[in-house]
Amino acid sequence: DLTISGIMNKPRGKGPFPVVVLAHGYIDPAVYVTGQGFRREQDWLARNGYIALHVDYRNHAGSDDDPSSDVALRLGYAADVINAGLAVRNSSLPFIDADRVALLGRSMGGGVAFQAMVIKPGVYDAVITYASTSTDIVDNFNRWQRFDGNLGRRIIARYGSPESNPAFWRTRSSRNYLARATEPVLMIHGTRDESCEIEWARATERALKQAGKEVTLVEYRGAGHYLYGPWTDSIRQVERFLDTHL
Repeated sequence: DLTISGIMNKPRGKGPFPVVVLAHGYIDPAVYVTGQGFRREQDWLARNGYIALHVDYRNHAGSDDDPSSDVALRLGYAADVINAGLAVRNSSLPFIDADRVALLGRSMGGGVAFQAMVIKPGVYDAVITYASTSTDIVDNFNRWQRFDGNLGRRIIARYGSPESNPAFWRTRSSRNYLARATEPVLMIHGTRDESCEIEWARATERALKQAGKEVTLVEYRGAGHYLYGPWTDSIRQVERFLDTHL
């Protein structure tokens, strides 16, 4: 029963236009402003015939608060992204093509995208990730939350550590459910990503292939987390992927 805010960028014209839902990376909710994190992509999509629907997530900008979100490992973000896709599918807005909907997640939002596609397969026609976090949630917990003072202690107090309760942590890792996925996936990652390791992307690619899924991993040699140099080429990869699957 939460209200989730966001921003929609629409191309000029009547449409109907295909839709790309955007799942942003981590930005401290205390400083986050609505629509933040995808300026380049929002502009490019709207200029190239796609509606960009940027989701703020719960606890962000004008969205309702969910005090349990962080201790719940932010799984609610995936629910917000799933519901955004369902809202598009059920929309009666005349400029929306509800039969052509993709999901693009960046960094933490990439991890959210993988969660969404295994929790509710088929909401999206295609999924794109940029510099995604790991599909093994233990990697993410150890990198960002385990030693984050009170938060790490609260999570372990509720669920046990990955070492003491591995069964729980397996249930929270989308990698263990990729066989459910129905969407083709394009993954974009820099080999020198200082935040989200390239090996995480490679492990996800292997898991998707082992599950018999359609996946392409595009690696940019020497590129970091924000892909400043190769972004122009990467968006061409996105364009070809969307042309094929939408």
